[in-house]
Amino acid sequence: MIEFEKLWFDTETYSEVPIEHGTYKYAENAEVMTYQYAIDDGPAYVIDLTQRDPIDLELLDWLLHSAEFVIAHNVMFDRNVLRLGNLKIEIPIRKWRCSMVKALAHGLPGSLDKLCGILQVPQDLAKVKDGRRLIHLFCKPRPKNMKLHRATRESHPLDWEMFLEYGRMDIPSMRAVWNLLPSWNYGEVGAGAKERDLWFLDQEMNDRGVPIDLDLVQAAIRATDDEQARLKKRVQAATRDQVEAATQRDKLIEFIFAEYGIGLADMTKSTITKMVERDDLDPELIELLRMRQQASKSSTAKYKTFANAVNSDGRLRGMIQFDGASRTRRDAGRKPQLQNLASRGLLKQKQIEIGIDAMLAGCEDIVFDDIMLLTASTIRSVIVPGAGKKLVVPDLANIEGRGLAWEAGEEWKLQAFRDYDTVLGADGKWHTGPEIYDAILRREPIEIPLDDEGEPTRFGPDLYKLAYAKAMRIAVELVTKDERKIGKVMELGLGYMGGIHAFVTFALVYGLDLEDMANRAWDAIPNDMILEATDFVAWLEDKGQSWPMSRKAVIVCESFKRMWRAAHPKTVALAKNMQENWVLATNNPGETFKYGKFQFRRDNAWTRIKLPSGRFLCYPQPKVEDGVLSFLGLNQYSHQWGRVKTYTGKLVENATQSTARDFMFDAIPGILEAGYDMVFRVHDEIPATAPDRPEFNIDHMCALLAKNPEWAPDMPLAAAGFEGYRYRKD
Repeated sequence: MIEFEKLWFDTETYSEVPIEHGTYKYAENAEVMTYQYAIDDGPAYVIDLTQRDPIDLELLDWLLHSAEFVIAHNVMFDRNVLRLGNLKIEIPIRKWRCSMVKALAHGLPGSLDKLCGILQVPQDLAKVKDGRRLIHLFCKPRPKNMKLHRATRESHPLDWEMFLEYGRMDIPSMRAVWNLLPSWNYGEVGAGAKERDLWFLDQEMNDRGVPIDLDLVQAAIRATDDEQARLKKRVQAATRDQVEAATQRDKLIEFIFAEYGIGLADMTKSTITKMVERDDLDPELIELLRMRQQASKSSTAKYKTFANAVNSDGRLRGMIQFDGASRTRRDAGRKPQLQNLASRGLLKQKQIEIGIDAMLAGCEDIVFDDIMLLTASTIRSVIVPGAGKKLVVPDLANIEGRGLAWEAGEEWKLQAFRDYDTVLGADGKWHTGPEIYDAILRREPIEIPLDDEGEPTRFGPDLYKLAYAKAMRIAVELVTKDERKIGKVMELGLGYMGGIHAFVTFALVYGLDLEDMANRAWDAIPNDMILEATDFVAWLEDKGQSWPMSRKAVIVCESFKRMWRAAHPKTVALAKNMQENWVLATNNPGETFKYGKFQFRRDNAWTRIKLPSGRFLCYPQPKVEDGVLSFLGLNQYSHQWGRVKTYTGKLVENATQSTARDFMFDAIPGILEAGYDMVFRVHDEIPATAPDRPEFNIDHMCALLAKNPEWAPDMPLAAAGFEGYRYRKD
């Protein structure tokens, strides 16, 4: 029998393990010192468990089990310190609600203090500031240079009383924040309830975790440390002991200037890459720069993060924060930040497998010259499925490119995706993507022959070739390999109305030589396009714009932008209308404006874009002043909360990325129901473990991931991936 509806709940804890090692590792060693609570709209209480009164634990057990909802700020922490720490109290996840996730789901920050400021919830700022001091005092070990290892109620009685009061303060603040937040993307009805249920599955995934090969982790740490020591000695020898290690940036810059007469403004990855590719430098300088390259590979530090974060059963947990990417509601990574692992310039998979065996045998230096590259390449491999299981890892194929075309109604491109997904079967017939996936889900797969590179015969051309051909108005069969790369840069850099800078950014990422590209493309670009681009570049230069490349290369980049847009008229129209309707909604509260698959509306302090999935993009405190669109948000550069400008392309990007997220998340329940255990998520990829049996396979899981949701029956979805016994970059 339910005694009351809402229990507002919080804990204060102590652990010898730093919270930086991850929530689950911390929680496993945590002591719950106090808990704070309020029932429904009642007063807040704080209970001191360090007094060891059995009645306090009986009260806690009754409170947690009698409430219909237990609401906490950052449930993943409080729930796990209860179940994994000293109390061992397990409360079903479906009883919990999280005010932090509710805030993140609506484009707000997760910090309770920041939320109180934004939502104008009264707080005693002096007590809040002092509360941080008290947290440091009582919730973690004292510094090693102090005689007292741990501060307690006995050692600091006055501070302890203040600590209890500080804990009590959070309860009314959290309750006020919860009541002020909307429930569109996290609540009890409609899209909010759907997202709440997906959050339950997310928490179960974080609880499940994934096994880690600690032998490989330790071997990689040893190999990295050994190589750093060798590099240190080599740098000292190469600089005649003037530089102690390659990581000493300033000293290395000084030495290079003094010894070789070359002044370097920095030692960033791009700067050093350009330097080592020059053929006019002293070979000894090149070698010194290569040592710097190797020594500064930051991905290798993640091995120690893996080692620190793993629970006592050898599994890594708590890697994903639901809705952590704020406005788009995409995931954010937590230690060890799998979203940020290196993905380019790595060793091939066969080399990685040889490298793993070599490191485990302690002889990697015999087989490989660049140990830092080896350890950067093998880091994903520490993730394994466990005994009797395998990893099955599908990824939605080009989901943003497909989603953007679908949102815009760019029909020629949608048909191109469908044609590309149509492949030749062993029966001599063409089979569409949905037809193939449906057959797989019926357990009646269609046999599709593959060529030597593992590819089927496709009805339609490669989309990057087609993008270049469409822009240049040439036959797709004439597009070369180098031109395909330009098409890829067009697709990735220009879809969200990017200009010259966006094109250049992606060109550098994919290794395009802009000068060579310009020389090759100049004569192929229509003369009228060159003239238009030249005039526009001149206009930019009159405004003070300068370029890190030749003017010819700039004009070609601008020409490519213009030609791509000319080939995508509905995508350009989508961007224009997204902005116009956002402005209309913001300036006309209470009215709904529609364009294509989107709806725009302002209610009170929020402008919302209703997505095709029924979820919402939320923009708090929107403004339109002198044609400038802005809202309150997190600045992507300063990471500070404040007023953020937006515009056509950014609105399209937000909507497309958020919709891409919804395609993936709406497939999750079906994937779990089919017996695949989701263990984490990375971008558009859902790694899962499954029994090591034939009926669990990558084709089957791809078919589940690419199954059209009811809100997008005509979207051309596709997925690809791999299965195996170690995680990898496919």
